[in-house]
Amino acid sequence: HARGFVLVFLNQPGPAIEAIQRALRLSPLDPQGPGFKSALAAAHFVGGRYQEAVEWADRALHERPNFDPAMAVKVVSCAHLGRIDEAREWLRRRLELQPGLTIAEWRARSAVKFASPEFLALYVDGLRKAGLPEE
Repeated sequence: HARGFVLVFLNQPGPAIEAIQRALRLSPLDPQGPGFKSALAAAHFVGGRYQEAVEWADRALHERPNFDPAMAVKVVSCAHLGRIDEAREWLRRRLELQPGLTIAEWRARSAVKFASPEFLALYVDGLRKAGLPEE
């Protein structure tokens, strides 16, 4: 799972998906299942497979309804699919849990400091499309 997560940030969706799917096979009842599923959603997002990303985010959210990593991937994936109203609704839900969140704050406090420029550009573009303010 950790390997897959790192590969997502390095913009390597294929190997990331393989690693995360292996983690799911090895531990199908793992209490960290929503984390596995949201990481798989992020891998599909990075690979440009936004519908698959939404589906995996939904699986994680089914298990843990307020799971921020899954909500985040759902926001940006819906935005890239052109489902702006849905992206904004999920962004609204995130902002209920994280009032005042901005793109600048997200960059400052998340693990994305280690992400590839391609990942950052794609993700921030989704956040902007969904309406998250810069500052």
